[in-house]
Amino acid sequence: MIALSLAEIAEITGGQSHDIPDSALRVTGPVVIDSREVKPGSLFAAFAGEKVDGHDYAERAVASGAAAVLATRPVGVPAIVVDDVTEALGALARAVVERLGTKVVALTGSAGKTSTKDLIAQLLDRKAPTVWTPGSLNNEIGLPLTALRATEETEHLVLEMGARGIGHIRYLTGLTPPRIGLVLNVGTAHIGEFGGREQIAEAKGEMVEALPTADAGGIAVLNADDQLVRAMASRTKARVVLFGEAADADVRAENVRLTENGQPAFSLRTPTGCSDVTMRLYGEHHVSNALAAAAVAHELGMSVDEIATALSEAGTLSRWRMEVTERPDGVTVVNDAYNANPESMRAALRALAAMGVGRRTWAVLGHMAELGDDSLAEHDAVGRLAVRLNVSKLVAVGGREASWLQLGAYNEGSWGEESVHVSDAQAAVDLLRSELRPGDVVLVKASRSVGLERVAQALLDHRTEGEVSGR
Repeated sequence: MIALSLAEIAEITGGQSHDIPDSALRVTGPVVIDSREVKPGSLFAAFAGEKVDGHDYAERAVASGAAAVLATRPVGVPAIVVDDVTEALGALARAVVERLGTKVVALTGSAGKTSTKDLIAQLLDRKAPTVWTPGSLNNEIGLPLTALRATEETEHLVLEMGARGIGHIRYLTGLTPPRIGLVLNVGTAHIGEFGGREQIAEAKGEMVEALPTADAGGIAVLNADDQLVRAMASRTKARVVLFGEAADADVRAENVRLTENGQPAFSLRTPTGCSDVTMRLYGEHHVSNALAAAAVAHELGMSVDEIATALSEAGTLSRWRMEVTERPDGVTVVNDAYNANPESMRAALRALAAMGVGRRTWAVLGHMAELGDDSLAEHDAVGRLAVRLNVSKLVAVGGREASWLQLGAYNEGSWGEESVHVSDAQAAVDLLRSELRPGDVVLVKASRSVGLERVAQALLDHRTEGEVSGR
């Protein structure tokens, strides 16, 4: 981050200096929460978790080169002691962003946040130095850590923002006020926590309420194809830019199609022209993500040809999200196991069907978390969709929710050996290793807590037998 003295950090965070021989000493390295990631000049933020207390690693962090520790109690080494480390990090991020004057692009949505953030980052980084959220670190800790990576050279700061309740987006936008705010969609992810899609829309719309006015340069980028998102235009004084396939969208896709490999292609139309895009990513759902990224890039000065070229060359920056790998024997493994909700599950199944034309397809699916009272219906619907898309075999992995997936497939007409319910990841691996044939396509997807990435990793392991690691 930008160099700040320990005295400045204490003032910004409202903290007290302890065991600091020279308050003029400057933090010149990254802010980290893992002592193993300390670099010379770092600030180590000590969090007390359920299993590990970062304060116990304060001495190690300073020995590794940290200038000081941000802590809630004295730790025997140079430290700035605050009441709440999370709030202190937020205050520090807010101060740094204000000093830098970096253009902040913030995005939220029920599905596709990380993929879209990765696309925006790859587009804008071609234009000027850009810092973006790594992976899905989109909460009250991950967002400040990302913002604090910005330097004087950073022109764009692209921040993914997640929400598990009303007020979460408002809090995050207060830490790093965006000039451009993007809302992708309102789906059913975390519906069990929110209580309904209308409540989710209320929470996601806090993004556009945080924007500056149109006269002050505020821009709300909204999905024209999602009526709950489109309606957010009434909640902002920023200028509204619509993206989607709707005829009135400012940035839209025409002639959308999938290549024989399941990769989306379309004509990108913007207010300044049109250009063709063929993406390296897999699945038609990436069209909407690409349009959102294109709308942001267009507002920040990129030409339609520059945007189309960048979209056509963009890859996957975050792991376990539609990672496509072909084994030497011709089996294709699609690792989309980072997370799952009904919308992303349907999109992944459709991508599998498109990729597997003329080949055997396998959907290895597990529990979708946080669906509340809708869980049974949503798991049943996914099982049914797998049958309707002619997926060759559904492997439902886990307990009760997996049985609902398998039951949905059965009720849709998947009898015999077309669908199977197995107890855990190892059972899935054993089944696949015994039955996969060259040319098969295997999709692996579930909520993060299920850990189905172990199935994909085992299938890509050069060994032909053995247990799944991490059991």
